[in-house]
Amino acid sequence: MNPSMLVIDDDPHFGQVMVRSLERQNYSAQWIASPNELAHTQQAPDFISLDLRLEHVSGLDIIGKLLERWPSARIVILTGYASIPTAVEAIKRGAHNYLHKPATLQELLRAFDDTPALDTEQDESVMSVDRIEWEHIQRILNEFEGNISATARALNMHRRTLQRKLQKHAPRN
Repeated sequence: MNPSMLVIDDDPHFGQVMVRSLERQNYSAQWIASPNELAHTQQAPDFISLDLRLEHVSGLDIIGKLLERWPSARIVILTGYASIPTAVEAIKRGAHNYLHKPATLQELLRAFDDTPALDTEQDESVMSVDRIEWEHIQRILNEFEGNISATARALNMHRRTLQRKLQKHAPRN
């Protein structure tokens, strides 16, 4: 069975184009212009693209109603009026993601993905700046046989700054 998406946007041109584009991607798609039309939805959607500023209501105000009716649906707010406060509020109310218009269809589909927007795990092969600096200091310190003053001069660093850096433990990657 094809995934289904409900597009809630008061712009008829946008809604119709979105439905055609989604259908080309093998989605079952439906567009409604207002939350008042929710009763006419044909099936429970897997995904909901929700405009932030609808004609008579804020998209933020209907997130709860949508999730009440379809608890497993993922909602992405799609707006031309993006701001940090509305993005935070949308996520707090249960939206899965928040995108600024214009967004491509692929960006919208990726926004529904489970993977986090930011990869919090570091690649083990990539060293952090702190780690690179630590190893460089250790290499120079070894060249000067542990002499702090000579190492500080070679690094163009004040001796006390070098001592503070050395007192810290070696940073992790």
